[in-house]
Amino acid sequence: MTRRARLLTDAEVAQVFDAFAASITPRCELVHATVYELLVAVVLSAQCTDANVNKATAKLFAAARAPTDMVALGVSGVTPLIRSIGLYNAKAANIVELSRLLIERHGGEVPAERDALTALPGVGRKTANVVLNVWFGQETFAVDTHALRLSNRLGLCRTTTPEQTERALEARVPQPHRRHAHAYLVLHGRYTCTARKPLCEGCVAAAWCRRVGV
Repeated sequence: MTRRARLLTDAEVAQVFDAFAASITPRCELVHATVYELLVAVVLSAQCTDANVNKATAKLFAAARAPTDMVALGVSGVTPLIRSIGLYNAKAANIVELSRLLIERHGGEVPAERDALTALPGVGRKTANVVLNVWFGQETFAVDTHALRLSNRLGLCRTTTPEQTERALEARVPQPHRRHAHAYLVLHGRYTCTARKPLCEGCVAAAWCRRVGV
């Protein structure tokens, strides 16, 4: 179908998320034990797969599990531990500086407010939304490439940017699915509705999907 296919109705949106909830266990695949580790892992995940991030953080978190540890390591200590992931120089600098600012501004704790999070280096709106959703249980909609692709392919919205898609999801996703909508979209996009060869035959949302771009 083309991008002119009609959008899903509100009732159809609810049915799609009912189907996701019945078949997908919401989870974050970045390995973490604390909210600080989650924040660092999400910062590292920009333009990198969760699997590669988990390999890097296995070494990084063995050496630094708290902001004070990370600051003590410094950029020169962090860099070799995350060299296997993309943009490691910039990410090492961001991780050390955000750790310093957590100590300076928040007593070493990760804040539960979006504005405070996005004031940290390397933390954009998507990163903040992931932390707020996964750790603090807030109903945020973190839009990555999977969420943007699926939202348009399914017919939830017609958008071109993460910001537009976030606003559309905020307006369209019903309860009780708002808490886990981000996880459903990411996991479905990662394992079923893939970019190049979506597995439409096994898709739980196939009955409603507009298949835009497929």
